[in-house]
Amino acid sequence: MTLLAKINETAAFLKEKGVEAPEFGLILGSGLGELAEEIENAVVVDYAEIPNWGQSTVVGHAGKLVYGDLAGRKVLALQGRFHFYEGNPLEVVTFPVRVMKVLGCEGVLVTNAAGGIGFGPGTLMAITDHINMTGQNPLIGENLDDFGPRFPDMSKAYTPEYREIAHQVADKLGIKLDDGVYIGVTGPTYETPAEIRAYKTLGADAVGMSTVPEVIVAAQLWLEKFSVFHVSLTNAAGFQEELNHEEVVEVTERIKGDFKGLLKAILAEL
Repeated sequence: MTLLAKINETAAFLKEKGVEAPEFGLILGSGLGELAEEIENAVVVDYAEIPNWGQSTVVGHAGKLVYGDLAGRKVLALQGRFHFYEGNPLEVVTFPVRVMKVLGCEGVLVTNAAGGIGFGPGTLMAITDHINMTGQNPLIGENLDDFGPRFPDMSKAYTPEYREIAHQVADKLGIKLDDGVYIGVTGPTYETPAEIRAYKTLGADAVGMSTVPEVIVAAQLWLEKFSVFHVSLTNAAGFQEELNHEEVVEVTERIKGDFKGLLKAILAEL
């Protein structure tokens, strides 16, 4: 089955489940899936039920698709994403983004838990740009012309207009929201001190093992109708003695109130 056929089959399945005309897609990273529990009139589908869908194996990723009403918007939320380091090809990692487009989403809000290089634990950071250090690109191979150009522009992958709205909302709520550059790596190892020093020299403010593949595909699909908001949750290796995934989830727990309030307020304004 071709990629396009898989996308259409999955979209048709979700429509049969009651997913109709979502306005925005939400990709909720490590420990951030709790926001989906606030979706009203919810249609919940386990990843295992969805044809051609990947499986999320990481702690803090529930593995459910939730559709319904949030902040006055119809949203389709992923409680957990798929990572390249789990052994998933990038076609699987980015598949939900393509399905969101076919279902009618106007854009996608992507979140993640990442290591802070320029910021400390618990910082909320809106991504302004990224550096792709994965050595991979999800658009390699046959181009799906109906989904966008062969050589998509990445200069505004993180929509400035969306980010401006985010800052206005954050100011109203009294929430500190920083801007920064995200550097994407494959993982699953955390970074060495030397790598962090190198990434800092390159201009990165946070480092993580996701987001970049989804953003590349979304930038092709929506061009200027796209934005990403990133949550920097822990210091990176080299700035502290030890890192572990449990600490990432713990820091997420501490700031999830601000995170959920900010994302809902942003949705209401888009």
